[in-house]
Amino acid sequence: MVEARAQRRLSAILAADVVGYSRMMGDDETGTLGRLKSLRAEAVDPKIEEHGGRIVKLMGDGMLIEFASAIDAVGCAVAIQESMAAWNEAQPSASPVTLRIGVNLGDVLVEDGDIFGDGVNLAARLEGLAEPGSVCISEDVFRMVHRKVDLDFIDIGRKSVKNIAEPVQAYLIRSTAEASTAAAISTGLASSQDAIAQRPAVAVLPFENMSGDPEQDYFSDGLAEDLITALSHWRSFPVVARNSSFSYKGQSLPVQRIAQELGARYILEGSVRKAGQRLRISAKLIDADSGHNVWAERFDRQMEDIFDVQDEITNRIAATIVPELEHFEHRHSAVKRTEDLSAWDYYLRGMETFHDETCAGTETSMEMFKEAVALDPNYSDAWARLGWCYAKRVMFDCSDDREGCIKLGFEATRKAVALDDGSALAHISLGTVHIWAEETELGLAEALTALELNPNFAHAAMAAGNRLDLVGKTEEGIAQMERALVLNPRDPIRWRYMAYLSRAYISHGEYERAADWAHKAVMLRPDHPEPLYRYAITLGHLDRVEEARAALEQCNAADASYVAKRANWRPYPDQARSDHFLDGLKRHGLLP
Repeated sequence: MVEARAQRRLSAILAADVVGYSRMMGDDETGTLGRLKSLRAEAVDPKIEEHGGRIVKLMGDGMLIEFASAIDAVGCAVAIQESMAAWNEAQPSASPVTLRIGVNLGDVLVEDGDIFGDGVNLAARLEGLAEPGSVCISEDVFRMVHRKVDLDFIDIGRKSVKNIAEPVQAYLIRSTAEASTAAAISTGLASSQDAIAQRPAVAVLPFENMSGDPEQDYFSDGLAEDLITALSHWRSFPVVARNSSFSYKGQSLPVQRIAQELGARYILEGSVRKAGQRLRISAKLIDADSGHNVWAERFDRQMEDIFDVQDEITNRIAATIVPELEHFEHRHSAVKRTEDLSAWDYYLRGMETFHDETCAGTETSMEMFKEAVALDPNYSDAWARLGWCYAKRVMFDCSDDREGCIKLGFEATRKAVALDDGSALAHISLGTVHIWAEETELGLAEALTALELNPNFAHAAMAAGNRLDLVGKTEEGIAQMERALVLNPRDPIRWRYMAYLSRAYISHGEYERAADWAHKAVMLRPDHPEPLYRYAITLGHLDRVEEARAALEQCNAADASYVAKRANWRPYPDQARSDHFLDGLKRHGLLP
């Protein structure tokens, strides 16, 4: 007897899962099964049939569907989410049923009507990355559909997922219904965005290194970052933060799309060619509304003229964005720069790894900043960054000598402030050391000073908001943190901002909002124990016990000792507020 040979084919796979299924079954098993059966018949199955899908299998809390094309699969996924929103609205007496959906395009093995293989596994993992009510797709699907469908795609970066060897690039699609829900949840954030949008914002993209030497990337990146700092001191318009605009490095995307994602009206892009002491810097300012260049210039200069070029670029941009500024004399940067170009070069090299959240990156930056201050002992920015690195050593557990790091951090940051008391960077760096020295009030005072000196400094806005919550001014803190997310919408470490917001909303008694922000943080860093733990904390407050237990299990999988170390976490100086923070998990016996 000849065995039937399994077939292989390329398919688009849709994996869907009901959010909170275990809790729903625990609350009302019969009612839940009846509602899900009704949901499928009225809102889901018609959409599958309409888009030519084949139901491969049904699980209690989900389903696997195969399509002949990625466009059909994505169209079906979005249609299901929108159909479910309408179905939920027609069930006013019951809590809504929400799906997460993942879509992948890949090679599958077909046997007895079932499908197997990495293509199927990845679809399931993408479903786990989706926000409730949204669709998450793979890079292959994105390439196939993004030019052919009128949908909003959100790049969430490369994600490490279980049982898949390499990190996967993923994109979220928000349906109209899901976007409306998110907007309702984030009313405060929308208000902040509206206030800022009244003034035209500018984003500076990483400058292209045209020198033919990848080792010179640090120089072109550093030039763009210096321009961001200089522009941010103009109070007449907001400037998108460095970490957000730099998330587009190496990507070739339409300017209008970048501007839309960053909330910017103007985009500055350019290139740098460096040969010995000669520089060629090209820069152009683009009005994203029209797609036209409103200003472009090429500078052929000697290295010693670099700071004059930076001043000229920032002044030209300011005069373009706010025309009345042309009536004022062009000014030099408010930052007290070094006159030593070698010291500045070391500073740029230090900045190349400063934003790495690793001990190795921090140590490399410290060595560069030490070289910079050795060449120019009056270089305030280099002292500030060096002191900040000592605080990061404590934050990332890079040293056993906590007290020694704090001492050296204070020495460096106080030196920075003494050299330039008008530097927002110096004050935020000093405030960061105060925080790790457990001097919260002093840390807050320095953050507020930094924000007063530079209202566009997104990190200072977040730090001030976080610290306002820590000292009991939670409403002010939430407003400031949400404003920081508007100024810095694509920062790779914005998950940390969202985690702080989640804690503040717990303190304010708004547990649904807290859970929403914590879940967003998890979506950005599902591999990191901290957002998982914070998400579990919010779920405990909402009495979603099984989901909280699952989040804690994921947290332990990422770091086996994390939950035990944080079982008596005291984020607040006030013991009562700290006790309340963990009360949800402890009430349900989920912490040791």
